[in-house]
Amino acid sequence: MRNWVLLFSLLFCLSFSIQAKEAVPTAEDPVIEQRMIDMAADMRCLKCQNESLASSHAPFAIDLRQQIREMMQDGMTNQEIEDFFVQRFGDFILYNPPLKPQNYLLWGGPFILLILGFILVFNALKKRRAADVVEISAEDHRRAKELLDDGEHKQ
Repeated sequence: MRNWVLLFSLLFCLSFSIQAKEAVPTAEDPVIEQRMIDMAADMRCLKCQNESLASSHAPFAIDLRQQIREMMQDGMTNQEIEDFFVQRFGDFILYNPPLKPQNYLLWGGPFILLILGFILVFNALKKRRAADVVEISAEDHRRAKELLDDGEHKQ
C-alpha cells in the first residue's frame, strides 16, 4: 500500500512538471524550411521589433513564418512573398528597406544631422574664439607690463 501511495504521489508531481507545448509547425520539405528561415531572417518581427522573424518566439512571428511556409508551398517566389508582406506591413518589416523617395529622410537623416552638428560646433567655437580676444586700452597694457616687470624683479 505504501508503494502505491508513493507511486501515485510521484505521478501526481510529474503531471504538474510536464507541460506539453504546441509543436512548432515545419514544412515537410527541408528545402522550403531552409528557404523560409533564410527569408524570415531578413524580416523584422513586428511585435519584438529588435528581433528577426526567424529568431522571434512571439506567437505573431510563428504565425507569419507559417504563412511564409504556406506561400512557398503554393509556389510563390521569395520576391512575391516579400512584396506581399511589404504591401501588408510596409517597408518597416524589412531589415534593409529599399531606397525610395518616401524614405530618403530615413536614409539621409543621420548624415544631415551629423553635418548640422559639425556646423553648429564649428560656429560655436568660432564665436568663443572671437569672444576670447579682448581689446585692452593702452593704459591697461602699460599697467599690465609694469605688474609683470615688478614680478620679475621680486623673484
